[in-house]
Amino acid sequence: MRNQLLSLCTVVAFGVALQSGAALAAPAVGQPAPDFTAVDSNGKTIHLSDFKGKEVVLEWTNDQCPYVRKWYGTGAMQKLQKDAAGEGAVWLTVISSGPGKEGYVTPEQANDDTKMREAAPSYVLMDSAGTIGHLYNAMTTPDMYVVDKDGILRYSGGADSLGTTDPADIQKAEPYAREAIDAVAKGQKVSNPVTRPYGCNVKYGS
Repeated sequence: MRNQLLSLCTVVAFGVALQSGAALAAPAVGQPAPDFTAVDSNGKTIHLSDFKGKEVVLEWTNDQCPYVRKWYGTGAMQKLQKDAAGEGAVWLTVISSGPGKEGYVTPEQANDDTKMREAAPSYVLMDSAGTIGHLYNAMTTPDMYVVDKDGILRYSGGADSLGTTDPADIQKAEPYAREAIDAVAKGQKVSNPVTRPYGCNVKYGS
């Protein structure tokens, strides 16, 4: 692990995090993805079940996290979002940082960040209470989940195989999330359905 920028956030090694309260079991790959209701950055109420019949990608983000900045600073996350949309997927970016915590933003700030990063999510979900994050036991930013057209969770884990902040490693790593998104879009089996998430702890509120 490189030390650059790590003072900005706590790193989750091997996807293990200590969260306030009792830890919830992660949703099981191969089982129905937990449904939820959320409000997006534009005030629209979103239900996961609204997208039955479409592939759905969930991405946890925190713009202050160096691992997230690696992905957005290189344009890799934006490209993945656009490529997924080209395959018909709905992309839900989730912000679970609690008020006063690193990564917490207002809806207006979330929209500004999306515009500044030239990101292309379908919706940015405001989850400052941590409801969706705890439901999925999201531990890191980024943390990725892929749901198929029947609402079955098909992937849970890291954006790729190299848990570093070095932008150059994106090209060297096995692209787990991309492989999962592509496989689900084609109705194929995901070769690595559960992988190690890496990044900064999700900054849940107290």
